Amino acid sequence: MGELVIHNKRMSEKDRRNPQHGESVSHSHEEIHEHHHHGEACGCGHGHGHEGHHHHHGEACGCGHEHGHEDHRHEPVEQRPVNHAFDNVKKQIYILENLGCANCAAKMERKIQELPQVDFANLTYATKQLQIVANTNEELLPVFQEICSSIEEEVVVTKQESRQGASERKALEKEKAHETRKDIRELGVGAALMAAGIVTERYSSAASAVMLVIAYLVLGRHVLLTAGKNLTKGHVFDENFLMSIATLGAFAIQDFTEAVGVMLFYRIGELFEDIAVARSRSQIMDAVDMRPEVVNLVQGEDVEVVPAEQARPGDILLVRPGDRIPLDGTITEGQSRIDTSPVTGEPVPVAAGAGHSVISGCVNTSGLLKIRVEKALEDSMVTRILNSVENAAASKPKIDRFITRFSRVYTPVVVGLASATAIIPSLFTGDWEYWVYTALTFLVISCPCALVLSVPLAFFSGIGAGSKLGILFKGGVAIEALQNVKAVVMDKTGTVTEGNFVLQKIIPAPGFTEGQVLAMAGACEGSSTHPIAVSIVTAAKERGVILERLHSVKEIAGKGVEAEAEDGILLCGSKALLSDAGVNLNGCRTENYGTEVLLAVNGNYAGCLVIADTVKADAKTAVFAMKRQGVVTAMLTGDAQESARAVAEATGIDEVHAKLLPEQKLEELVRIRSAHGGVMFVGDGINDAPVLAGADVGAAMGSGADAAIEAADVVFMNSAVSAIPQALLIAGTTGKIAKQNVIFALVVKAAVMALGLAGLANMWMAVFADTGVAMLCILNSVRILYKKI
Repeated sequence: MGELVIHNKRMSEKDRRNPQHGESVSHSHEEIHEHHHHGEACGCGHGHGHEGHHHHHGEACGCGHEHGHEDHRHEPVEQRPVNHAFDNVKKQIYILENLGCANCAAKMERKIQELPQVDFANLTYATKQLQIVANTNEELLPVFQEICSSIEEEVVVTKQESRQGASERKALEKEKAHETRKDIRELGVGAALMAAGIVTERYSSAASAVMLVIAYLVLGRHVLLTAGKNLTKGHVFDENFLMSIATLGAFAIQDFTEAVGVMLFYRIGELFEDIAVARSRSQIMDAVDMRPEVVNLVQGEDVEVVPAEQARPGDILLVRPGDRIPLDGTITEGQSRIDTSPVTGEPVPVAAGAGHSVISGCVNTSGLLKIRVEKALEDSMVTRILNSVENAAASKPKIDRFITRFSRVYTPVVVGLASATAIIPSLFTGDWEYWVYTALTFLVISCPCALVLSVPLAFFSGIGAGSKLGILFKGGVAIEALQNVKAVVMDKTGTVTEGNFVLQKIIPAPGFTEGQVLAMAGACEGSSTHPIAVSIVTAAKERGVILERLHSVKEIAGKGVEAEAEDGILLCGSKALLSDAGVNLNGCRTENYGTEVLLAVNGNYAGCLVIADTVKADAKTAVFAMKRQGVVTAMLTGDAQESARAVAEATGIDEVHAKLLPEQKLEELVRIRSAHGGVMFVGDGINDAPVLAGADVGAAMGSGADAAIEAADVVFMNSAVSAIPQALLIAGTTGKIAKQNVIFALVVKAAVMALGLAGLANMWMAVFADTGVAMLCILNSVRILYKKI
């Protein structure tokens, strides 16, 4: 639960099972044949492409570490995700309650990272999570608490023993709402006293001053106390200290109304900023945190409500209509339609009944179901999605790291400029009051919170927007890399096509009907579990064709089947099988797309069945959408040239390269990158490790394959091709919003400084340049959550 990144594991034995034993589930054609060497017969008698050479993630790259493709980039230490293949480190997540300042969060992270006991520290303001990798068993919580309290006194650090659930978040939100109401009352009292002070000024300046001082203490006492405490700890550039100096300076030059008004405006801005951050955080976390708090455990004839974490594989759970599927499992009783959109983004509910697998997070829309738990809460899809989003929030893009470094320079520079503005012009003009006031506006502007907050929140919103569509980004780094993609390279089977073999066409020879050919071929293939054989038998059943019982069946290794039936001797398999038996194949046409299964009866050619993978329904529109985005599309496959060309023509893919081994795919990918620029490779995330490693962004199709989710930079949970242009659009929008925020914040701050030097700005404008800009950047960041993708 405390992992920083989802680490790469070798594919389990279950995932590698031989498909001829009927264990292959949602694997691509390439994966099905991975256990055969190139050119060897698999014993099924059917012709295959040359996609037998595949390597898994986790192969050594020579650096001495076991990792997925992202690690091959060898990023600098401060940028590289922590590799969890190492067991001699202690990983832990801490929650920082009452964290209210993005710039302070950056300071906390920096100080914790400097500790010798800490190998890696990442504090995500958007989730309030401090993720740590320590090299010691020493209890570090008191150390972290001391560091955080020294920077922001109200922060309380707690170890995350178990994840905060929705009800706990609601309780905290309720407590926060109570504090907000208290702040609003305080602001009301302060504003009333300020108004009274302004009104009484014409009658009694002394009474007015008293009222304004009281108003200032009501509004600013917390700011002043915090500034004083932080000053003793050496935090000179703390925003509380800067606001205190600015407003007390206004008092010093006898501008009481300005001092109180600025503090009031500052407090209002801070309040709106807090509300905006809390609301955006809540919206995103509610969208991705679908973990159940309790489950209905079936105990004989009774149903007991128990905490979800207590449910174990093998338990039977009751899922009522309208309930969310709590844990990954298999339906044992009942029928219903399952809404998978919360997980995959697919809007059409799917029918499910006994024997069907269901994944947590989906919604049972109609019937009463009983499911057998297959995975505990910590291993179920809902937790893996939450892991992915939280880990993604902790992965900082380059622009975020730049802004963090920039803010460390920005504040001292502006404070220095403020000091120079107060002293140098005053020495020449003697107008100390004017230039000191101008310098005070600079102090207000010098807080970098708007800059530090706006970028990570924009990326966090992008991650949340993707998760609502079933797109899991593995961090801001992945989103940033997607912004530079100029070409999308796709695998064929399981990516552009469904990855399932379907009978496409029956071509009978003269004297035979389609029904006869299908019946005889189905009888021959009835005992085989090979996907091609299964597709023939399935087609026969769907068409109501009765399969006769055979007297004998003999498998001819690598070629097909010889069987004895009522009609005589049947041969069913490859062209080589029939040729070796002396069958005249002059009437056999071979220009068809797909795998051909030939049939002969008593030495006479009877017909041909064409089996092929089906192109995904959304593939053509998705490719068109990518082209509209200015992205070049290409397909790399080990399949035959004819099959690959047919798929490319059906979908509109620009380039197609077929009959490739994995190392040849990598060569083609390098060539495409040199021709077009940044490359995204989309595959099943298990095979084609060399290509995934060589791509700028690696993406995996498939909703549930462990190795796919763990290895890729981006995972498309719904396995839809349309998710590719959606991901590119989200990444592009996120990047634009982050840049807009940075430019807007810097331009407004610079403009107020320039206006201040020209005598046209006041501290009210400076407060807007601080808290007002921060609030607008927050609102701009969450805009992507509501953007129609």
